[in-house]
Amino acid sequence: MVEPTEGDIRRDHMIAQLSASASLGNLRSAMRILTNYAGASYFLLARYDLIQEQGLDFVVTADWPFDLVRGLACELSSACSRTTELEKCLSLLQAKFVLLPDELDVPEGSSRQYCWVMFNVGRTRFALVMLLPEGFIISPDRLREVGLLAAYCVSLSTGRDQKADRDFELTERELECLFWIAEGKTSDEIATILGISRNTINNYITSVMRKTATKTRSEAIAYAVRNNLV
Repeated sequence: MVEPTEGDIRRDHMIAQLSASASLGNLRSAMRILTNYAGASYFLLARYDLIQEQGLDFVVTADWPFDLVRGLACELSSACSRTTELEKCLSLLQAKFVLLPDELDVPEGSSRQYCWVMFNVGRTRFALVMLLPEGFIISPDRLREVGLLAAYCVSLSTGRDQKADRDFELTERELECLFWIAEGKTSDEIATILGISRNTINNYITSVMRKTATKTRSEAIAYAVRNNLV
């Protein structure tokens, strides 16, 4: 009988953590676990079929700096428009490595090269985009494995009834607003990210505070952290 190696045990533990996070609908936590497993610094999970130059509603979850997300949108949109549907299909789960434009600032310690992998969940196409530490090299095989695990997480998360497990009901838009205010964004910035009006954003945030019995945005953020919502 072959004894499992330390690497096998770590990988099994990581997959167990992924399953737990995805089963609770916590994609942000799952993507952070995957990012750590890949050895990357930052992640951005995008709806590739929604990528456009105007608006950032293609972002599912991310911990990239806001300005970098906004700058990358044009790059991804341009790449998407130049690619045929056949090429997109053939590139699924294929590792890609791209340099960020010189005018975009990257976090300290991060390389200007980012990597990404596309995958499908049902008919929906996603892209997991990661920033790498300076000098770090990730193998295409590892990135392909990360793409498969990301697809598993998204499938598991979207396939469950998230609201049934909560003592309160927050809509997906309210959860998005809660995430972005936890990232320190203003109503105007969130409106730009989600492509809706500032007044609508404020209405969502007011609804979040009412449902969570909090009086300020800071209290709502603290509530979200305690309850693993962001």
